[in-house]
Amino acid sequence: MQRFDRLRHILELDPERDCDEIYRLLSQYEFPWDITRSLELALFRTYAVPAIGRLLDATGEFTRCPQKRYDDTVLVLYEILQSEVDSERRRDALDQLNRIHGRYRISNDDFVYTLATFVVVPVRWIENYGWRRLHPREVRGLTNAMRRMGEGMRLDGIPETYEEFERLLDGYERERFAFDAGGKRVADATMKLFGSWFPPPLAGPVGGATRLLMDPHLLDAFALPRPPRVLRTTAQLALKLRGALIRLGPPRPDSRPVLPNTPTYPHGYEITELGPESFHRSRAASRPARVNT
Repeated sequence: MQRFDRLRHILELDPERDCDEIYRLLSQYEFPWDITRSLELALFRTYAVPAIGRLLDATGEFTRCPQKRYDDTVLVLYEILQSEVDSERRRDALDQLNRIHGRYRISNDDFVYTLATFVVVPVRWIENYGWRRLHPREVRGLTNAMRRMGEGMRLDGIPETYEEFERLLDGYERERFAFDAGGKRVADATMKLFGSWFPPPLAGPVGGATRLLMDPHLLDAFALPRPPRVLRTTAQLALKLRGALIRLGPPRPDSRPVLPNTPTYPHGYEITELGPESFHRSRAASRPARVNT
């Protein structure tokens, strides 16, 4: 297989009908690391919307068990976006996601904004740091895959095109980004989690390095100091260099998809296990008591 063979295959697919396959190829073969990192940054943007950040802080999940909260998010998205469109696992994952969200008062607008971060942030990341640029048909396919997920979440007013998602995201952030102590605590806990994946001497610097990739208005929403320009530029150049080196290397072999490595579930998981501990406690409490006869 040659470096651009998968791109040629993607361009033979229909971005409307085959959007899930296009997303699978992008996220598993062409840009797996980039899409994962960009979705991690997308999380921070949601924290900067006070209604979202305050709710996430109130659940206590990000501060009490951040690794589980992260793993649950990764696995639910994996089951929805990597499973066959009409598969039972995809339906089960969407049902579980809707049950979890149904416990909270979350506005449709906040849901659609969160969906927009899953569309726009990866595309912008790849445009800046990927080993190649995305073809418009790939952008359309990625957008449609996320639109399908939004439809499965029963959202209203989902944008039709990438450009509409982009306008929604930029406008929402101009209007809604603001400091909230709860959102700040969740952001700090997430940066600490990222640092915990590395040896102790690197934990602090790695967690703090996330700030180098945050937009100025995102830093302002968390009341975080803007890092020195030289450090920010160095981080961006390092990511661009990584992309250039990957472009020179061979394509990834046909050995994917690879199940995400989640420390919370070293021996596997059931979709019904995913979700906050408080969600599972409330479901257990609502079940009728067993009656022995």
